[in-house]
Amino acid sequence: MSGSAYRKLTDEEIGQLIVQGCYCEDWNLIEVVPNFLPDNVRFTKFSGTNKLGRFDEEITLFGGVRMKTGIVHAHIHNCVIDDNAMINSVKSYIANYSIGKHVIIHNLNQLAVEGTTSFGNGIRVKVINESGGREIPIYDHLSAHVAYILALYRHRKSAVNAIERLIANYVDFISSSVGTVCDGVRMINCGTLRNVKIGPGAVLEGVSKLDNGSINSTVADPVTFGQGVILENFIVCSGTRITDTTLVSNCFIGQGCILDKHYSAVESVFFANCQGLHGEACSIFAGPYTVSHHKSSLLIAGLFSFMNAGSGSNQSNHLYKLGPIHQGVVERGAKTTSDSYILWPSRIGAFSLVLGRHYRHSDTTDFPFSYLIEEKDESRLIPGINLQSIGTIRDSQKWPKRDRRKDTNLLDSINFNLLSPYTIQKMINGRAILLELVHASGETTPHYTYNGMIIKNSALLRGIELYEKAIWKFLGNSLLSRIQRMNVNSTEEIREALKKDTPLGSKSRWLDLSGLICPSDAIDQLLDSIENKRVHSLEEVHAAIRSIHKNYYTYEWSWAVDVFRQFYKTPIEEFLPADVIEVTRKWLKAVLEIDQLLYNDAKKEFSLIKQTGFGIDGDKLVRQLDFDEVRGEFETHAEVSSIRDHMAKKEALGHEVIAKMEKILLLQTIQN
Repeated sequence: MSGSAYRKLTDEEIGQLIVQGCYCEDWNLIEVVPNFLPDNVRFTKFSGTNKLGRFDEEITLFGGVRMKTGIVHAHIHNCVIDDNAMINSVKSYIANYSIGKHVIIHNLNQLAVEGTTSFGNGIRVKVINESGGREIPIYDHLSAHVAYILALYRHRKSAVNAIERLIANYVDFISSSVGTVCDGVRMINCGTLRNVKIGPGAVLEGVSKLDNGSINSTVADPVTFGQGVILENFIVCSGTRITDTTLVSNCFIGQGCILDKHYSAVESVFFANCQGLHGEACSIFAGPYTVSHHKSSLLIAGLFSFMNAGSGSNQSNHLYKLGPIHQGVVERGAKTTSDSYILWPSRIGAFSLVLGRHYRHSDTTDFPFSYLIEEKDESRLIPGINLQSIGTIRDSQKWPKRDRRKDTNLLDSINFNLLSPYTIQKMINGRAILLELVHASGETTPHYTYNGMIIKNSALLRGIELYEKAIWKFLGNSLLSRIQRMNVNSTEEIREALKKDTPLGSKSRWLDLSGLICPSDAIDQLLDSIENKRVHSLEEVHAAIRSIHKNYYTYEWSWAVDVFRQFYKTPIEEFLPADVIEVTRKWLKAVLEIDQLLYNDAKKEFSLIKQTGFGIDGDKLVRQLDFDEVRGEFETHAEVSSIRDHMAKKEALGHEVIAKMEKILLLQTIQN
């Protein structure tokens, strides 16, 4: 507010307001800033206690229409209206609101708060299981990781209860009988808004109805609401866009999300950069980058992240007898093809592709980067095949580039690594299972069966080979990162560089807390602190999670050291330059072979069969020319060039490390 104090209206100002069509039962209940001008307050009814700022500017609306700030054709009840807000054509009334500077409210039905409200904070959302039991009490600063703990760590009852108490304290703190419309908000042609808190810079155009929610817009990353949207019991975070008759009920929508094209969502949470168009979500936990673009796609009763749902994708728990109690997990990076179907309960491994309809309860968690394909009503597993898919690499590269969040305070800590202890530990398990199948049934068995899934002999042997390549690629990446970071010039310095920095992450199971990749002992340590009341606020919980994220590579190395014991003959504590050379050669071989597979996969996209439909009015030459114009030439394609560059850089790095180790060996030989 422009003045540090308010004053009563003068008799002249009251007289001018009356002449301008204004009405108030008691003009003494209106206070204004010292430099108040009544000129732009017309045809307005005031009731209750109101405070008004100065209105002496012009604003420009869409189409170049210029209008004066002020209040025209409105009923204002118990409001504080700051400088140069423009309120025009309110059909019903505005009640119990604090309205900030330069707010535009034009053609509105109603904006009101009744009683004490928490603006959507504290609403319990029934995620993952439609029958309940995994409810998340949402609040303004909820992160994917805190939500994951609340929903899926019910076995840590004391910790969950403690976090919920902290959330309840926050809900009590922000509850109010007065709503806020912060500076710079634009509300044009909107319907009824009740018990809604609106952050700075938000744009609402053509909204039909909002009931009990928070729009946590920021100046750096505004929120946009569009035509026909209806939301109730909601929290929407910065940078989000919700438009085109989208319907949302009992939902948390995180930063940078897009819900559009008649999307429908109930009892669900969406975190950073999710997208929902045309389809439907019911009781889902949508971790970062969960995407559903197509009509008839249903995501229901499941946990997802980095997921792309094909058109008509569906899951169901129709076999229930005690209600819709079943649930599913689709781990990070999975895709479903058009018209795919998964019967819950099921669990799909990371970076896998689901093709067809699967009526058995599939569990491929130990087989990341796989295909799960329907063939003759059977589920067939092709382990590890996605490791040689150029599409998988393209996905991993596009996610960081498509981070739409511009807020200075990012709620979700996201690890984009394709190969991490989380996926590598699964490959180690999957490789062991495949080797055991060969041992139990023999190398010449045409088909193997595992958990109701069929695995062809050739697919099984290739899966073992691909997993081994990926494991060595990861181990080499970790080793070379340590060597490169420190200027080692002797065996002692090599061993010093390769020591663990912390015991955390060493022998623990690695987790994906909806975008946050971390060791289980780090999370257990946090939960212990919460249970023992060493953590006293939600801010401390979020700070601890950010610290875990920041220390990922420290934890990763602790884990990698122990994996070396399993896959290499010499413990890391006894490494010599010759061991570094051997591991580097294994790493380089794995990297180049995987890159060659990716190169070959990319080349398929330029085959003659893929040119079908090009050059439709010409001969073979025209078809090739048309294809080259639209798709580009293979050798100059960005993805192909990226693979070649990657191979060249890794080969140079490998030779550099080997040369350095050979130099250390030579120096030691001379000294001896």
